[in-house]
Amino acid sequence: MERQVLAEKYCLKLENPTVQDFLLLRSKIGWGELDANLAEMSLNNGLFQVTIYHDGQLIGMGRVVGDGAMYFYIQDVIVDPSYQKQGLGTVLMDTIEGYLRYTARKGSTIGLLAAAGRESFYARYGYIQRPNQTMGHGMCRFV
Repeated sequence: MERQVLAEKYCLKLENPTVQDFLLLRSKIGWGELDANLAEMSLNNGLFQVTIYHDGQLIGMGRVVGDGAMYFYIQDVIVDPSYQKQGLGTVLMDTIEGYLRYTARKGSTIGLLAAAGRESFYARYGYIQRPNQTMGHGMCRFV
């Protein structure tokens, strides 16, 4: 499924990027190297994905992973640094939120880890920072 966005300058698709495009976009924002087989397995096991292209080049993407019922996790919301500050992150998140409004039911949990300094972007969508009065710090472990 394709849809033209932002005055037909960019192309939005609801499909996975190629592994090579995914790895290149990750490297552009400094997320480091990742094994191509691991990247492929991860992309193929997501619940939902949205990509944005300009002249055939992947310039933005976002994914939802999880069990598809109780737990949804927003992952890899990335915009190429050369294309940031044009509203593309908002297009990605609006598309992801549309999927979640349709799919997540009462009692579901939607999580994400915001990059440092990007918390206010996600707060616009109702995501709250941790810690707060009722919840401790979010935690993760990298292997």
